[in-house]
Amino acid sequence: MKTFTCCCGNTLHFENTRCLGCGRGVAFLPDALVVAALEPLGDRGLRALLPWQWDMRYRRCRNDTDYQVCNWMVRDDDADAYCVSCRLNRVIPDLSSARNVELWRRIEEAKRRLMYTVLRLGLPFTGRDHDAHGGLGFRFLADTDADSEYSFHIPPRGRVLTGHDDGLITINLAEADTVAREAMRERMNEEYRTLLGHFRHESGHYFWDRLLRDSALLADFRALFGDERADYALALSRHYAGGAPERWRDCWISAYAASHPWEDWAETWAHYLHMIDTLETAEDFGFTIHGEPVRCSGSPALAGQPREDDFERLFDDWVRLTTAMNAINRSMGLSDAYPFALNPPAARKLGFVHALVRCAREPE
Repeated sequence: MKTFTCCCGNTLHFENTRCLGCGRGVAFLPDALVVAALEPLGDRGLRALLPWQWDMRYRRCRNDTDYQVCNWMVRDDDADAYCVSCRLNRVIPDLSSARNVELWRRIEEAKRRLMYTVLRLGLPFTGRDHDAHGGLGFRFLADTDADSEYSFHIPPRGRVLTGHDDGLITINLAEADTVAREAMRERMNEEYRTLLGHFRHESGHYFWDRLLRDSALLADFRALFGDERADYALALSRHYAGGAPERWRDCWISAYAASHPWEDWAETWAHYLHMIDTLETAEDFGFTIHGEPVRCSGSPALAGQPREDDFERLFDDWVRLTTAMNAINRSMGLSDAYPFALNPPAARKLGFVHALVRCAREPE
């Protein structure tokens, strides 16, 4: 994620709603992929103050005006009241609870980071308003039990499971509760569990359907990830009963990836998005490691003329950056920021995702 610059010269961050330098209101413009200061035009909406000619007028997303949980703008010629991220919502929490509003705000922040990357990479997607049975949509639900989202005594019909079903991504509201999520991470013996990670993982299932299911690359996918026609429910049942294979670290990117080819794909997809977004951040801040700059120039979003070694450059910089990040965290007494060691098969799978994203990038 890049930083941005206000018209006054002050640095703006992705979640900002006001510039701390000049006091102007700021917001993200999805069509321009920038955070910019805004100037009211009377009753004619808002104009973005950008360093280049940009004649679009905007209005605030309804989830901003009603609940202050969104900082994305809607073009004034767009009939929808919601921004391109919020309009994907199919179900939101009960907002009569102030706690739910706060958890929902965190969820929307994570979703907007996912959608920024989707837009930045030019990935094709269709909302459920246009494709009711396979379009991308989101449900944010809470368990019916008041004690804990993760209480195993909740009957299955009352338990909300984070997951994906034909484009519809469900996120359990309590995933936005840091204490509850960390407790579940410990219980599941996971090395990494974040709200943004859930969004990236579940989006992988959507993009498998969109980019791979009926494509000529399916045989290549199976050669790397395995045959997705294997019984999915049985595979997950075996995984939760017996855990990952003893030597999973030699072949998969995570223990959960070893459960089934679909989960291997979704985990690899999520890690690819981790890589792209974090490298973009590092490059924006001018990170250098041992005198060599860290770059995201091999990203499909940034490469003007893609080269065959794009992925090798990305991967090498990712390894250098995560090694440094982990060392810094350990110096602060914190857990590793990226607690994974990427084996050769996992690297090849990441390369496959990279090539697919590059081919799938929508034309400008």
